[in-house]
Amino acid sequence: MIDLSLPLTDIHRHLDGNIRAQTILDLGRQYNLPLPAESLESLIPHVQVTASEPDLVSFLSKLDWGVKVLATLDACRRVAFENIEDAARNGLHYVELRFSPGYMAMNHGLPVAGVVEAVIEGVRQGCAAFDVQARLIGIMSRTFGESACLQELEALLAHRDRITAIDLAGDELGFPGSLFLSHFNRARDAGWHITVHAGEAAGPESIWQAIRELGAERIGHGVKSVEDPALMDFLAQQRIGIESCLTSNIQTSTVSSLAAHPLKTFLEHGVLASLNTDDPAVQGVDIIHEYNIAAPQAGLSREQIRQAQINGLEMAFLTPAEKQALRDKVARS
Repeated sequence: MIDLSLPLTDIHRHLDGNIRAQTILDLGRQYNLPLPAESLESLIPHVQVTASEPDLVSFLSKLDWGVKVLATLDACRRVAFENIEDAARNGLHYVELRFSPGYMAMNHGLPVAGVVEAVIEGVRQGCAAFDVQARLIGIMSRTFGESACLQELEALLAHRDRITAIDLAGDELGFPGSLFLSHFNRARDAGWHITVHAGEAAGPESIWQAIRELGAERIGHGVKSVEDPALMDFLAQQRIGIESCLTSNIQTSTVSSLAAHPLKTFLEHGVLASLNTDDPAVQGVDIIHEYNIAAPQAGLSREQIRQAQINGLEMAFLTPAEKQALRDKVARS
C-alpha cells in the first residue's frame, strides 16, 4: 500500500514507453499513418500487453507502435506533456522520465536534437499545468550502435542544463557497456548523473561494469545482482540504487514470476531498491498497481513496501534540499 504521508515517486519510467493508446490512434489519423486497427478497443491488444503469458518479442512490437506515430516534433511534445498528465493522475509527486531521442526520431527521420527540444518543452508545459515535479534522463539506445548513441549524446548535450542524467538501454548482451566508455566520460564531464540498464539480460558482470567503468550511481532492473553475494554487499554498502520494475520484468520474461522477483531480497539485504513502472502504457499498469497488487504478490511486507517508497525519493536525482522540500510539501498536504 502507498503511504500517503510520503512522497510518491517513479524514477524508472520510459516516456517513449508510455504513449497512450488513444494518442496512438489520434496521431495515426492526424498524420494518415497505417495502424493495426481502426478503433480504440481493437487497437489496445496491439499496443498493450493483454495476455498473461510473458512474451518479449510481443512486448517489443507493442512498444514500437507508440513511436511509429511520432511523425512530427509536435507529436513528441504532446506525448511528453501527456506523460506529466498521467503522472499527476497517478498521484505521483515526482517522476523521472527517460527517453531515447534517436528511437523517437527514427521512424519519420526527425532531427534528433529537435526531439530533445520537443520533449523538454512538453515536460515544461506539463509541469506548469499539473502539480508534479519532473526530471529528464536521456537514453542512449545501445542496440543502434556506438555512432547512433554518439548522435543521441550530442543532441542531449546541446541541452545539458535541462537533462539530469544519462542512461544506456537496449541489447545488453550484443552491445556491452565497454563500447561506450567515451560516451560516459563526456556525460560525467557534463555533470550528469549516471544510471544504466544492467543485469537484466546479462549477468552480474554487466552490473559491475556499469558501476566501475561507466560510473553508474543507479542500476535499472539489476535482477541478476542476487547471483553475486559480493555485488549485493557492494550495492548495499555504497548505496547504489536498484530501480525495480516488477510487472515489466514478468512481461519481458526477465523474471519467471512475481514470487521469484529479487526485490524482496534486495530490501532484506539493505540494498537501496525502489518500485517503478518502466513502460506503463504498454504494460497496462500504473504505479498504484505496482504498490497495491504487484508488490504484495512479490512477497513484500507492508513495511518493505513503505521502505521501497522511501528509497524512491532517496535514490532520486535531486539535491538533499530538493528532497526535503518535497517531503515537507507532502507533509503539509
